[in-house]
Amino acid sequence: MLSDFNGFLSNNRESDFMKQRVITGALFAIIFIGAMILMNTLVFPVFIAVLSAIAVGEIEKAVGVKNRLIMASSITLAAIIPFLFHFRISIPFAVAGGIYVVAILIMMLLQFEKTRFIDAVIAIFASVCVPYAFSVMIIFRDIEFYIKGYKQIDGIYLLIFAFFASWMTDIFAYFVGSKFGKHKLCPKISPKKSVEGAIGGIAGAVLLNVLLLVVFQKVFGGGAGFNYVVVIVLSIILSVVSMFGDLAASTIKRNFGIKDFGKLLPGHGGIMDRFDSALFVMPVLYSAIYIVSKF
Repeated sequence: MLSDFNGFLSNNRESDFMKQRVITGALFAIIFIGAMILMNTLVFPVFIAVLSAIAVGEIEKAVGVKNRLIMASSITLAAIIPFLFHFRISIPFAVAGGIYVVAILIMMLLQFEKTRFIDAVIAIFASVCVPYAFSVMIIFRDIEFYIKGYKQIDGIYLLIFAFFASWMTDIFAYFVGSKFGKHKLCPKISPKKSVEGAIGGIAGAVLLNVLLLVVFQKVFGGGAGFNYVVVIVLSIILSVVSMFGDLAASTIKRNFGIKDFGKLLPGHGGIMDRFDSALFVMPVLYSAIYIVSKF
């Protein structure tokens, strides 16, 4: 009887968690779609700047950064970088990067009693890499400026393609793994992930991206010049990259003994929990099409 009651409570908690996850996901999807609709306005870089700043703050809080000067500076830089892409402001990376690194190290010395060297390194890494990855959304929007031969509709297609490759992998892997998962994928990093779930995630990403290509070619006349073979191959590659991104984030959380990066999105965690895989997928997709365009 007691075991039945415990099972009932466990099922209820799982059901409540799923409801919370779906509701939060739906609300965030509305906000995200709204930002996409307004992508040609200032709303879009503001949205990306907010995501970048929150994500960097989540990472620094997760690893235990206590130096307020470093946190304020790194979060501010994270919010600025998307606007550099939006307004296409070119800054010499070697000069700006050197000044920023020196400034962070000086801030470390000013509060040396509560600042570890690893705090400074993580702040530098997070405040540059995370907002750059988010800013690829702006690069896709303005793809015709970065890669000749592409139109804005192609950039929109690539942006959705990237999110399908990451989020659909996650969604299908979760449901397939929950139903059929028997063989652990990486038990020491993420015990709940299974080989069956990973296969389901890849299959789901491929299926949705094939349908996406059909819609964009038939309705919008776009599709970045992709064909079905390219879509299938790229979807498989990006789906695997997505899972590596998710596992990398899980490794960070395990290293620092936390369950989620944040609590902003109930049922999902924080911004980093929701975008961890996409932050790997978007730069890889952009790099792939950029390299191919040079041949």
